[in-house]
Amino acid sequence: MPKVYKIRKGLNIPLKGEAEKVFTRTEQAEAYAIKPIDFPGITPKLSVREGDKVLTGSSLFYDKHHPEVLFTSPVSGTVELIRRGEQRRILEVVVTPDKNQEYIAFGAADPKTLTREQVIEKMLKSGVWPTIRQRPYGIVANIKDVPKAIHISAFDTAPLAPDMDFSVKDEVEAFQLGIDALSRLTHGVIHLNVNAEYLPNNVFSKAKGVQVNQFTGPHPAGNVGIQIHHIEPINKGDIVWTVNPLDVIIIGRLFKKGQYDATKVIALAGSEVLKPRYYIIKTGASIQNIVKGNLTQPAENLRFISGNVLTGKKINENGFFGFYDNMVTVIPEGNHYEFLGWVSPGFSKYSASRTFMSKLFPRKAYKLHTNLNGGERAYVMSGQYEKVLPMDIYPVHLIKAIITNDIDKMEQLGIYEVVEEDFALCEYVCTSKIEVQEILRKGIETVIKELG
Repeated sequence: MPKVYKIRKGLNIPLKGEAEKVFTRTEQAEAYAIKPIDFPGITPKLSVREGDKVLTGSSLFYDKHHPEVLFTSPVSGTVELIRRGEQRRILEVVVTPDKNQEYIAFGAADPKTLTREQVIEKMLKSGVWPTIRQRPYGIVANIKDVPKAIHISAFDTAPLAPDMDFSVKDEVEAFQLGIDALSRLTHGVIHLNVNAEYLPNNVFSKAKGVQVNQFTGPHPAGNVGIQIHHIEPINKGDIVWTVNPLDVIIIGRLFKKGQYDATKVIALAGSEVLKPRYYIIKTGASIQNIVKGNLTQPAENLRFISGNVLTGKKINENGFFGFYDNMVTVIPEGNHYEFLGWVSPGFSKYSASRTFMSKLFPRKAYKLHTNLNGGERAYVMSGQYEKVLPMDIYPVHLIKAIITNDIDKMEQLGIYEVVEEDFALCEYVCTSKIEVQEILRKGIETVIKELG
């Protein structure tokens, strides 16, 4: 019997706009983009120029410090634009797709018959290697490392998160092939962490070569970092790899078809979507086709998020879907202000505390916007973070150690165990309005620079 881990701390944010469980196919997007900003810790070097023709699986850029790690095109077409920011930093490599798609042939193979080196080589050349991330640091895995374990979270508890069982339900073979490939990369266990509150579908329940663990509780019970902490906490010197189930399927397709097929089933959700549902698109696709004519109000009044409301990145209505994301969320921008709003009883307002009368209706879903309702304040000990972070660490002390650049304290306080998503609820409940996730990433970058 799988062990059941009960997560007691956390918070479920009841938002309106959950995606209906209906698959929808759209026309091919007008453009696709791979964004270096999705990959913390890499320094991108271009493999293409504007106007170059590329095939699906062609390298667009690579990591300067690890040139064998390629980031490849999800479609065949023409490199339309290389968008740059300050100091000519590469923000996006945009590809306009051809009508008829062509793929680089990487060769189908049974991963069970390949060596570890052969599996890695195929994953590197095709561009699927970046789907594997390592803890600590939450960066693309280093091919020279052999992780003590690989963790896959088979469910997501973030606000309006898609039902992963529904998203992967037709991919039994590809998922198993992905597991077989991952098994060649570690001498340890592949942990498949499922939701204990319902029976997983055949894709997860029939997976072979994995250790199934069950989790129950509020968000962030679905975060792989929380799961790792409760199964096998990361100490200094430990390496653990993590993979999203949708990316396990992409890895499996590589070995099944010999092609880089970056097709995903993602959720379009949020209170401002007329028909929130699931869409079949490719990594990096422009969201224009799925939001056009499907919004409650003009786009200038809305916040488009690639990912969930806690950890996702802001994009525009023509923006591009993030490499690791499994949903797009649309909520009100929050560009209006309410005079003395804190005085009202707040029947239609949600609060993590007991500030408003809405606490009397625990099952009600809310239409929330992005207004901060105040500015940054003095950073004080309040005990709020500890109520929503189910980890045996001191979150406020860790953030203060980062702010003061005390690397020894960062190590002692658990920086090796966490990435931004683990602290997202801390940022949400913070009355001081501190950018906790941004500070945490800066701390991680400092540790990487100083300690490697």
